[in-house]
Amino acid sequence: MSTPDPKNAAVARAQFGELGPNAAGAGRGEMNLNLILDVAVTLALEVGRARMPVRDLLQLAPGAVVELDRLAGEPLDVLVNGVRIARGEVVVVNEKFGIRLTDVVSATERMEHAK
Repeated sequence: MSTPDPKNAAVARAQFGELGPNAAGAGRGEMNLNLILDVAVTLALEVGRARMPVRDLLQLAPGAVVELDRLAGEPLDVLVNGVRIARGEVVVVNEKFGIRLTDVVSATERMEHAK
């Protein structure tokens, strides 16, 4: 039994259907978001970042202060699966912390950073 020679194999360009909101099955330009409503994502609020050697990290103890790269009063970043989707400020509601969104990243900008 001989194996086909990959150099002589027929090659054809793959054909894909339309993927936009007007694609077949999208229905009158509306996307069916019900398909993804139960997908779990990670929401994180980032106050700031710090970079330090492992030696300094291992010496941290209760009461230690870590200087972050942001000034006090600067907005926090709201990240979904590591992608910034908004900025906001910390608020207290019924003795619990929350965030008030002050700026939401445009869909175009979110897609550029998701790549």
